[in-house]
Amino acid sequence: MQEHHLFEYAVIRIVPQVEREEFINTGVILYCAGKKFLKAMYTVDAARLNAFSCKLDTEEVNAYLEAFGRICVGADDEAGAIGKLPVGERFRWLTATRSTVVQTSKVHPGFCTDPAEMLVHLFNQLVLINGSMAQ
Repeated sequence: MQEHHLFEYAVIRIVPQVEREEFINTGVILYCAGKKFLKAMYTVDAARLNAFSCKLDTEEVNAYLEAFGRICVGADDEAGAIGKLPVGERFRWLTATRSTVVQTSKVHPGFCTDPAEMLVHLFNQLVLINGSMAQ
């Protein structure tokens, strides 16, 4: 029988107009302390973003999301000072409440045997409109 590990995740959201509190689920960040796993998976759907009355620069949004990914990995200088923190602290920093275009939901817990598989599952369930597999 495989061992179950506690994990925590948050949904990454794009909030085009923070004052309106409307958002699009664009990714998931998952942290599993027992496996020392921290990874974000995301996609930017330009068509969905353009449905909002304000137009966002999708390249800029992609740059913010790529920074999330670099901080999760934490291995290079591009991740900055936050990327040098221990894994758990990086997750807490990434999921801290903020009023910016890129935000995260509240943190939710769960149990899994494989955090990478769970990340893909949550991404497909919470981000992709039709639930098709991530590319």
